[in-house]
Amino acid sequence: MMQYFVAFFMLAGGIFCFVAALGMLRLPDTIIRMHAATKAGALGSGLMFLALALFYMDLSTTLRAFAAILFLLFTAPVAAHLIGRAAYCTRVKLWDRTWIDELAYTCDWIEPEQDD
Repeated sequence: MMQYFVAFFMLAGGIFCFVAALGMLRLPDTIIRMHAATKAGALGSGLMFLALALFYMDLSTTLRAFAAILFLLFTAPVAAHLIGRAAYCTRVKLWDRTWIDELAYTCDWIEPEQDD
């Protein structure tokens, strides 16, 4: 019976990772791609680690798998925020259909010095 749970979590994790990879290829700009990479990718990887913990049923492996899941859950949102902010502040081109710019005053737009 346990192998069915392992297979379900592994397949679900693989589907979420596939959706994350497809989103990275198909979505229009960096800010939107970052959501696909972090949210679906972290969920897919977490489900795969859960399948790993259920498959081995060993304390050492289970603790490592849950530590990896916690690490993903804590670091993925921070990484997404930093990637998005760095992309925006370095003036990476936004999608053409983006019409509200709520971050317009958050970055210090440093212009290069002009030689006279």
